[in-house]
Amino acid sequence: MSSQPSSAGSPPAAATSGSADAGASLAANIAAEVTAFAGEVGISDPVTVVGAQTHWDAGGAPLAGTRKVRAPAGVWEHEPSEMTVRCGAGTTVAELATHLARTGQMVPLDPADDAATVGGVLACGFSGHRRLRYGHVRDLVLQTRHVDAAGKVVTAGGPTVKNVSGYDLGRLLVGSLGTLGLLAEVILRTLPVPPAAQWLEGDGDPFAAFQVLYRPSSILWNGSHTWILLEGDPADVASEASKLTSAGFGPCDGPPVIPGPGRESRTPSGLHELAGTPGGWIAEVGVGLVHRDEPVQAALVSSANAALMSQLKLRLDPDNRLNPGRRAW
Repeated sequence: MSSQPSSAGSPPAAATSGSADAGASLAANIAAEVTAFAGEVGISDPVTVVGAQTHWDAGGAPLAGTRKVRAPAGVWEHEPSEMTVRCGAGTTVAELATHLARTGQMVPLDPADDAATVGGVLACGFSGHRRLRYGHVRDLVLQTRHVDAAGKVVTAGGPTVKNVSGYDLGRLLVGSLGTLGLLAEVILRTLPVPPAAQWLEGDGDPFAAFQVLYRPSSILWNGSHTWILLEGDPADVASEASKLTSAGFGPCDGPPVIPGPGRESRTPSGLHELAGTPGGWIAEVGVGLVHRDEPVQAALVSSANAALMSQLKLRLDPDNRLNPGRRAW
């Protein structure tokens, strides 16, 4: 992790991390848009980043009077052979997907609305309906650049898939709702677009389906109906789909509309308890997330974890100027 100190009224200066050559190289690699963004964030008064506002109320809206800024946008580098992409945090998921599709690659962010920004998806920690296959969205993050409460550009992580060294501040920012730093730029891991994908639906048992399938991408269940996404080689997808024919599943055009206002986390085995409960929810079988039509009261965090997060907030944002009013824990 490295930072670029800034002074009042001027953009952040070049950082030095290790040798002077290393610092110069790092500074040269920082996009002018990121430096300009740091200048907009500045060093005083409450500030928040505005994206597409598709999940603006997550964690509570910022306090009245909080100044709004926009993160830089654009796909700046894509290395298909290295399976990485570098873009501004204000880039929409749709723009990123279109760019990567030209080389048969993707980043499985999967927000409910493709107008959502990459930075917004990461700040909210929304993994999308394919988490069962591709894991948590934080696992896609290789490097971040964000602006901290002092107006510094901070680099965390590394630009390669094999990077494992250092304090993982980049992943800490995922799900922090911009309360620890304002994302400016990210380097993400890319994946090949599956050559075949098929959604199926039916009234069969989603838990039994989960047991017989090999690495399904998604199993969604509303208590009475189930939707399943299979991805991979066409022959493998066909073979897996055939396992569900006798259970009453058949092809469909796509997933259901997933509720947005409320999310709760349960153990995957605990989803059984939802059977027979009133509707207005969709559960991710094998993952444990339940999406609801109505907001859900946040689960209580243990006193030890709450104390740790409060200490981090105090250390990284002592004046509470980053998204004041929002709570990420």
